Amino acid sequence: MAWVLKMDDATIESGLVHDFDASLSGIGQELGAGAYSMSDVLALPIFKQEDSSLPTEIETKNPPFQYVLCTATSPAVKLHDETLTYLNQGQSYEVRLLDNRKAEELPELHNQMVKSTVRVVFHDRRLQYTEHQQLEGWKWNRPGDRLLDIDIPMSVGIVEPKTHPSQLNAAEFLWDLNKRTSVFVQVHCISTEFTPRKHGGEKGVPFRIQIDTFAQGDNGEYAEHLHSASCQIKVFKPKGADRKQKTDREKMEKRTPQEKEKYQPSYDTTILSECSPWPDNAYVSTNQAATPSFTSTPLSTYTTSSVPDSESSSPNHQAEPVSLGNLEQLSTTASIQDAQKWLLKNRFNSYARLFSHFSGSDLLKLTRDDLVQICGPADGIRLFNALKSRSVCPRLTVYVCQESSLLERHDTDENGEHSISSSLRVYHALYLEELTAAELIRKMACVCSLPLGKINQVYRQGPTGILILLSDQMVYNFPDESSFLISTVKDELGEGLHLILK
Repeated sequence: MAWVLKMDDATIESGLVHDFDASLSGIGQELGAGAYSMSDVLALPIFKQEDSSLPTEIETKNPPFQYVLCTATSPAVKLHDETLTYLNQGQSYEVRLLDNRKAEELPELHNQMVKSTVRVVFHDRRLQYTEHQQLEGWKWNRPGDRLLDIDIPMSVGIVEPKTHPSQLNAAEFLWDLNKRTSVFVQVHCISTEFTPRKHGGEKGVPFRIQIDTFAQGDNGEYAEHLHSASCQIKVFKPKGADRKQKTDREKMEKRTPQEKEKYQPSYDTTILSECSPWPDNAYVSTNQAATPSFTSTPLSTYTTSSVPDSESSSPNHQAEPVSLGNLEQLSTTASIQDAQKWLLKNRFNSYARLFSHFSGSDLLKLTRDDLVQICGPADGIRLFNALKSRSVCPRLTVYVCQESSLLERHDTDENGEHSISSSLRVYHALYLEELTAAELIRKMACVCSLPLGKINQVYRQGPTGILILLSDQMVYNFPDESSFLISTVKDELGEGLHLILK
């Protein structure tokens, strides 16, 4: 037998509403209107079970040190980009060095000094690869200057500040972690000095100020790395950074509120962000900067002796002849090994490693602008000219022949017999660059195989056979491609020689 319960719809609906109200009233009685909080909800067993797999304490690792550059950042930097700070050339800027260590962190540094190295380096990766060449070119253009200096009188808390002559872009100092420390730095290079000049108004390259801090090891050397941080900067001529900051601020004020949300605000100070330590093989200047030099011709042979005074026409310095090297053409079929030999042979040793994977074809495809960007203005132009076999034309060409240099010419008569009919004079081409008497005498002695130390006087035969003493002014006024016959006359003692140009 089955029981059937008949209820109308209104009765069912009223019962459901009553049950739902009762359940809500129960919750209200347990928690109350004013006792509800998120912590009570998270205390429920279901949330405790999910939290059991998470660490009980979230540890935030703070850097042991912090460096603050006390100048404002640019407001024209997008949200997710690195901050950019403008500096004036040669102006002193404070960098505060802060000790952020916790009580139990790095206890071995208690009452110890640490060493920090501050340097200015390139921000662009391309320029970092050619840092040595770029800075050597800067040193050549501005001899005696440094890229970075410490303003010692304004600095506070630093000990034993040092700047090495071989590291123009770095300085180091010791500082006490228990004392307030601020170092004032000056950057003397400007960003546009490393930009290829084309049409004017080029943007300058960004730099980085990086600080590396080291602890003292057991051997007494400060070699144990502790912390490194850096920030991006651009350096302008005096007062240029202030104008640039003002321009960026005015541009941002003209933007709509929606556009402003995409940019960072300008902060009063610049926090250096953590980074990797600068490599040990950092830039070290050579004792003598590489200077651009050119060869006038591969056919001439020169001497390395010191040139006598320009007013003297009788040099008595003996010299050994040496060849200047041959700028032979690099073939497009040259292998990587051949290209390396060519670079070494033509005095591009410092770039051999940079072009270690370049064949002859790869090098010849590089444009003049490419080489200037890679090697700097001086060496870039020199390498381009060498690759294209461009030599500098000599200022003056002179042909000389020694009277004893006669080449006999043999003729055949009607009977088929050989006879000497005449003699030919053999001339040598001399290419002059300095246009001095000393240079001409030195090269004549070389091609004529005469001992330079035994040449006393050199004359030029003038009208009616008079002898005119050779001088710098006479050589300077020689017509190009002049030809002379050299006769040698011994002096009265028979030890020296006089040369006569006819």
